[in-house]
Amino acid sequence: MALVPRGRAEPPPRLAVAREWPRAFWTLARLGLGWSDLQKLPRGDGRPVLLLPGLFNSDRSNLAMRALLIRLGYRAFGWELGRNFGARTVGVEAERLFARVAAIHAETGEKVTLIGVSLGGIMARLAAHRHPEMVREVITVSAPFAGPPTATNVWRQFEWLTGEKIGDPAVVARLEEAARPLPVPATAIWSRSDGLVNGLICREEDGPQARAIEVSSSHLFVQMKPEVLRAVACVLAGQSPSGPAR
Repeated sequence: MALVPRGRAEPPPRLAVAREWPRAFWTLARLGLGWSDLQKLPRGDGRPVLLLPGLFNSDRSNLAMRALLIRLGYRAFGWELGRNFGARTVGVEAERLFARVAAIHAETGEKVTLIGVSLGGIMARLAAHRHPEMVREVITVSAPFAGPPTATNVWRQFEWLTGEKIGDPAVVARLEEAARPLPVPATAIWSRSDGLVNGLICREEDGPQARAIEVSSSHLFVQMKPEVLRAVACVLAGQSPSGPAR
């Protein structure tokens, strides 16, 4: 899938940005209320799963998802690379991330399922392109891999935190690579009402190995949204989620 043209991908409106934190706190409340029901989701098959955090976030941001997946029977790993500052964290060629995938692959003797949130999703897609021999499938959550950074409200923060410019040839090349169809199964979980990134650049068209699952969520704490956790568990179990959550 080609990148969504710049002129057709605008960032979410200011009102959507202003609603991010109230919606995020509501997500936390719903997580607490629905935690017991989430544990009734389909049991896992023990496969290794690596969780990749979003920009500025660390493994702590994925604690709820990791705890749930472990409880369901998966071998869920954190990336153990600290906060995600882009190339500053994973290396210019993402070599530290690839080494982490290789270590889990060697430890378990199995291909690794990658679940990436936001920037972590873009990185997960890069890993699958570069090392499909080690990656079983990719699940992205609100990851803006299919459009220009200017279709987000966080591209300036990206530049400040990573030290890279969105117009740098290396950055452009990575995004173009991430946007290409993957050689492994790919699921994109996205939200039309995302306040930080345009949801339309967080998905690709359905295909033989690609599908998109729409939810209604803020960008902040999206990985803790019960509907997102349910969708992830269903994908891993080879089942279809019930449909968009409203």
